Amino acid sequence: MNFVDTIDEAVFVRHALISLFDKRDLQILVEALVGLSPPARIFSTGGTFTAIQSILGPRAGRNLIQVSEYTGQPEMQGGLVKTLDFKIYLGLLSESYNPAHQADLERVKAVPIDLVAVNLYPFLQIAARPEVNLEQARANIDIGGPCMVRAAAKNFLRVAAVVDPADYGPLAEELRSSGGRISLATRFRLAQKAFACTAEYDRAIAGYLAGCSYAQVVSSYPRIHAGQCGGRP
Repeated sequence: MNFVDTIDEAVFVRHALISLFDKRDLQILVEALVGLSPPARIFSTGGTFTAIQSILGPRAGRNLIQVSEYTGQPEMQGGLVKTLDFKIYLGLLSESYNPAHQADLERVKAVPIDLVAVNLYPFLQIAARPEVNLEQARANIDIGGPCMVRAAAKNFLRVAAVVDPADYGPLAEELRSSGGRISLATRFRLAQKAFACTAEYDRAIAGYLAGCSYAQVVSSYPRIHAGQCGGRP
């Protein structure tokens, strides 16, 4: 287990990872990141990549990178696996003054990720609809988003974990006024909000599943095979 004693009060944002369901006010954050000198490189996926590409226009070729291009791994069908990759989590969890971590980054040609902007599939809103069955609710359980949020928030020593679009404006102002840096005070405040977000999300899922009956499980899957194809050795 690592115990850190040396960190930076202010961290310059060189690399950001953005993956959003709610793309509200995305332009505020993106313009702040590419307005830095030098501008930040943004890693993204799916619909968020397309939205950022639209915001940046010709600048996208310089500042925007598909996560799959960076990791060398295509997305799993249905987008089930996009960001769960060693290079991504090495970039999120690496510590600035740990020589072994720096050697790992060099070994796999990864970069430290300094800011993560993520919001999650709207599980609670979907599950609350009377017409939604268990399978439709299950499909809206976000996996990669909470993992990225937790990793970034754990490493608030270096990384800003942004889960609320309301924080884009203040964060953009801090980046502009500080020459592209995010303070320890801001990173810690964002980490507090991030862990509260993932805790609430997990409570919502646990509460929903606790309220489901086995009859609902059976009725949600019209074809249940008697065999064990999925569990064969």
